[in-house]
Amino acid sequence: MRMKFNKSSQLLLVSVASLLVAGFMTACITLTVDFVFVASAKAAGPNNYGEIDVFEINSESGRMRQIPASPFPSAGRDPVAEAVSTDHGSLFVANQDDNNIVQFVIGNDGKLYPFNTVNTPGVYPLGLAATASNLFVVDTYQPLPTCSTAAPCSGSIAVYPLTAGGSASSAPCAATVCIGAPATNSAISANYWPLTLAGKSSSDVIVPTAVNVLASGAYVYVTAYDSSVTPSVGYVFGFAVGSGGVLSPLSGSPFAAGIQPSAIASDSTSKYVYVTDFSRGDVLGYSVASGALTPLGGSPFPAGNQPSAVVVDQTYAYVYVANSQDSTITAYSASNGALTRLGTYTTGLEPVAMGIDPSTSHFLYTANFLGNDISGFELSSTAGTLLDAQFSPYPSNDQPTAVAAIPHNGVGGGVQP
Repeated sequence: MRMKFNKSSQLLLVSVASLLVAGFMTACITLTVDFVFVASAKAAGPNNYGEIDVFEINSESGRMRQIPASPFPSAGRDPVAEAVSTDHGSLFVANQDDNNIVQFVIGNDGKLYPFNTVNTPGVYPLGLAATASNLFVVDTYQPLPTCSTAAPCSGSIAVYPLTAGGSASSAPCAATVCIGAPATNSAISANYWPLTLAGKSSSDVIVPTAVNVLASGAYVYVTAYDSSVTPSVGYVFGFAVGSGGVLSPLSGSPFAAGIQPSAIASDSTSKYVYVTDFSRGDVLGYSVASGALTPLGGSPFPAGNQPSAVVVDQTYAYVYVANSQDSTITAYSASNGALTRLGTYTTGLEPVAMGIDPSTSHFLYTANFLGNDISGFELSSTAGTLLDAQFSPYPSNDQPTAVAAIPHNGVGGGVQP
């Protein structure tokens, strides 16, 4: 029997259908809490570029799923570092073999659109950090004619001022954030600051490993070690950030930092800094006063073997360290900066980068270099413990090296401690 509908019934059905579609779309938007960008270093495609995998995180299960258009070419060879602009509109990717930084505009759906490319002042970039005003890049070597992989020299840090862009004719670029010319170091008439020691050690080769800028934007730090001595000696080089990104070395810098510092992170209050020591297998904690670093009581704090990444929860008082040799994460609670170990959790093979979702601080993920995948965890905001996310680990392109993330449409519904 064929059913008959009058005009009123048809309108009602259309309205109900529209509401169902709207509700479904709202649910989809709500359930995607973040987009995570994972750089993979192994060359792929006709240009031998690296890849950027883009994952969306489900706010209820923590499941990470690549968006339909993923992966995207990194627009350079061997991408090793990432940073996002504070307005979440741009992703910056450092391609080590091409000595450049590629700026991608991030679409509302997480898709990446290459927008601008700048060459780094030094050679072989390895780390990026960003504030609203500046983009910091650390290079393995200074751009000296006497310097090469066969005859290495010390590394350097450079700063690119960031300005607001837009569609207005007076805007410096069409993106929401524009990269300016690198700041000038007037002391050497160059656009970088060397990472070198003074006195009799001035010719030693200083190898940088990571960079971190405080949430306040006032100070930036670079971890490095002296490779000219055995065993090596670790340092944190500290700089005050002035107008236009001009750097001034801090009094007392560089600060002692174990044997071979490998990663650095700071808390949301800009009061504490944490540095992993790759050789000793621990975490060094510092308090910050006018930029100067003072070791915390009880520091260093034990970690696993060959810690390679550290992240500080920006909402809750927890710190996490990825141990590359053990393929684990060590979790800590933090009280006045001091760390108390909470537990150890298994990741994929050789985690080298780590992040926490910026929307809710409820999910944590690691890039596993040898596992060619991403491990995802649900983070308890009340206990700091980790639970494997649904279907973790998630396949990535080969040799993932870096992670960065942006929030998507607010805090995401359904998230519980």
